[in-house]
Amino acid sequence: MTGGRPPRASRPDLREVRAGLPEGLGSAADSFERHLAVERGLSAHTVRGYVTDVVSVLAHLAGIAGDAGLRGLDLSVLREWLSAQHGAGASRSTLARKTASARAFTAWAFKAGLLPSDPGPRLAVPSRQRTLPSVLRADQAGAAMSASASGAEQGDPVALRDHAVVEVLYATGVRVAELCGLDIADVDRERRVLRVIGKGDKERVVPFGLPADAALDLWLRSGRPTLLRDPSSTALFLGVRGGRLDPRTARRTVHDAVGAVGGAPDLGPHGLRHSAATHLLEGGADLRSVQELLGHATLATTQLYTHVTVERLKAIHDRTHPRS
Repeated sequence: MTGGRPPRASRPDLREVRAGLPEGLGSAADSFERHLAVERGLSAHTVRGYVTDVVSVLAHLAGIAGDAGLRGLDLSVLREWLSAQHGAGASRSTLARKTASARAFTAWAFKAGLLPSDPGPRLAVPSRQRTLPSVLRADQAGAAMSASASGAEQGDPVALRDHAVVEVLYATGVRVAELCGLDIADVDRERRVLRVIGKGDKERVVPFGLPADAALDLWLRSGRPTLLRDPSSTALFLGVRGGRLDPRTARRTVHDAVGAVGGAPDLGPHGLRHSAATHLLEGGADLRSVQELLGHATLATTQLYTHVTVERLKAIHDRTHPRS
């Protein structure tokens, strides 16, 4: 028998787990989902993450209390649930995310009158071990853009779209959901800026350079009209069936472009975002400007990239200095 990790246990299907909840708990999960989507206006991806964690909490509660209902959800149940997640191999960052989901749910349930008190604030959040993100070197990023451009040389509309997607993601550092949510009216090509709606429906303006503008021009002139099915569509980027581009397609596009570069780490759209931020700071941009460009709520999030640049400088020093 060879070494290595044991096979990961298959995850239970979320729909099956949710369907198996007692009626009261299932109704609470449905109401919380509507609250996140409608009242808080969170993205579908974020809502799905919250609800997945909350369904797990409620399934654990149902296993302990049966049909006792949501009022049995107290601090001891939440701690038992987190302990079970830890025992199943969840990382510290995953546990921190699950804790945040559970606290958001109990706060909402208390305000909605579904819980007599809110146990969430007393649920300790495991300290998150922050790891430095993988990034492309500037030359690798340029090679990924060139690889994408070579695929678009024949004028295929999908290839033109993919090249524009990769160029815009790297040029602006926007999130993949923000990119897929762009409308044509959000692009000001005269000023070379995008109007982006980020997390919490916060709007920001992000500049892009000449290569991204050239890729957008080819897409808008020769690619998009070919894929367009509904003349009333306002989406900037389209899928092969004419609908708004799906984030999964954009992720696959980035993986393909970066995968064509020998020696480059396997990155998706978020890796391009990390790379863009790192290259901006290495080029002399100040931290506050990068925070504004990326749409970070706090400067602490942006400061992670200063650690990236320092680690890269240390690696260069170790490799090149005669007395390193």
